[in-house]
Amino acid sequence: MKQFHALAFLFFGTLVSGSVAADAVVTNRSMFASTIAEISIQEGEVRVELEIGVNDLPAFRNLMPDEIYQRMGHEARPYGERIREFFARDLVLSQPAQEEGEITPLEGRLLEIGPRARIMRDPISGEALPVAEEEETVIAAVLSYSLEGKPPQLLISPPRSSPMPTIGFVVYHNTVAVNDFRFLGQPLLLNLDWNDPWYSAFERRTLRRSYFAPMSGFLYVEPFEVRKEIIVRPRDMQRWVDLGLNDADIIRADQRGLVLEKIAQFLLARQPVTINGQPAQPILDRANFLSRTLKSSMVVEPGIDINLDAAVVGVIFVYPVASLPDAATMTWDMFDDYIALVPAASVDEAGPFKTFLEPDYAVLEWQNFLRNPTVPSLIELPAPPSAAAQWLYTLRWWVLAAVLLSVVLWGRSHSKISAVAAVFSLSLLALSLVFGRPLAPATQATEQVVTDLLRNVYQAFDYRQESDIYDTLERSVTGGLLTEIYLETRRSLELANQGGARAKVQSVELQDIEVLPGPERGSFKADVTWNVAGSVGHWGHIHTRRNQYQAQLQIQAVDNRWKISRMNVLQEQRL
Repeated sequence: MKQFHALAFLFFGTLVSGSVAADAVVTNRSMFASTIAEISIQEGEVRVELEIGVNDLPAFRNLMPDEIYQRMGHEARPYGERIREFFARDLVLSQPAQEEGEITPLEGRLLEIGPRARIMRDPISGEALPVAEEEETVIAAVLSYSLEGKPPQLLISPPRSSPMPTIGFVVYHNTVAVNDFRFLGQPLLLNLDWNDPWYSAFERRTLRRSYFAPMSGFLYVEPFEVRKEIIVRPRDMQRWVDLGLNDADIIRADQRGLVLEKIAQFLLARQPVTINGQPAQPILDRANFLSRTLKSSMVVEPGIDINLDAAVVGVIFVYPVASLPDAATMTWDMFDDYIALVPAASVDEAGPFKTFLEPDYAVLEWQNFLRNPTVPSLIELPAPPSAAAQWLYTLRWWVLAAVLLSVVLWGRSHSKISAVAAVFSLSLLALSLVFGRPLAPATQATEQVVTDLLRNVYQAFDYRQESDIYDTLERSVTGGLLTEIYLETRRSLELANQGGARAKVQSVELQDIEVLPGPERGSFKADVTWNVAGSVGHWGHIHTRRNQYQAQLQIQAVDNRWKISRMNVLQEQRL
């Protein structure tokens, strides 16, 4: 409690000085509320972790130590009496009784209380962020409510003081989030499913979390590939296929591989897909355990046990196509008493079209309504200058000197030989000016050659088959460098936290270039810095990546085509 002595004057002064309004400002983002409550329900206990902002201290006065309580203008009262009043009248958790209107509050205990820096949260997902430079001090408290048995309902009632506190809250039932961050401004009734906490839910439908459904499906349509992505819960899949998880509470790390294999093989024959009206055969790409938030979905690292109630698996199937199809469908064929509404989306470069699939509306359809779809194609580079053009370009100054000399000699002698020499020199000068070209073109053209070569390298990875990627790369890279660039570029485009999903490059921007003579005939060097921006649609989200590279390139004229013959990457960084 000694920490409170130093802060007592701060809080007291804030409350009476008028520098902070008495009513907390209610924003439309509950994770920025003055007070945050994270409520965790487990068998035998409800644990509440509070961050109490200075504006809400009056509503939580009965939790405050005596010194702060009295500085807030209240007469001294025994601390134990105030704590009992808090659990009975302020933040009340209760089991609704059989008789209407009768409420029996749960007995509570104060476990911890003290000042600390506020946890900053992502404005979309509510996830904790690094502490800001200017830390806001809050009162952190941990409360424990005794829970007898497995009640079917729980009533959560916020303090009803005046002014009302602004509370942002989230509830977890056995680690499963029941709701996204929302405001707690009135009593809320929570239905508890102790057999499967995934299905615990508030009576108010508006409090249903975004990822409420146990299964969902996505159909991505791109040039060269249609992709089907299915997200399921192993616990629900257990009703369809034996995963060896009966009576289990966790999926052990050493079980994960077998569980993924069984789910993927079962789904291989489900949710049939048609492309341009014809049945398509799926190719299993990968399956992963996922950790999902409102903002992202990430692959769970290997070697970790996973709570069965919260476990989610994503499985990806691919369907190679020659180009962008005209139509594609996916039919959902897994409905039962629990799976009655399946969130789904068809996605193309224009964005996602979201819908819900039901037994009477089970087909997810995609039609090609894109007016100008982006179909990847290689950029045609200008051919390198021929040896004759380079020779003429190199001789142009010597030819100019010869012209001047022959003109001077003709002016002095007016001989036929000097006249012929002058005409020949002038003709050669004209040829060198018209047809002469340097190996490394002018600065702007050089930049374009380097940019187009880099763009073509990334463009190759829009193809699905490795043979197609290699064939496309070979048009921009010499054979000795082919494998190295293939591996390096593939690594840079893969999103490790997405199980190896490969981003497709949207843009290549040259930031800096210095062109130097090459060590070999028919080559030039370029010290280059460039930015690459790419994205991939995955698990219902768009994941983006932006990297910057600094490298030394050698550009070689090979078979009348510019190619990258050497590459030394000096630096790579995420932007």
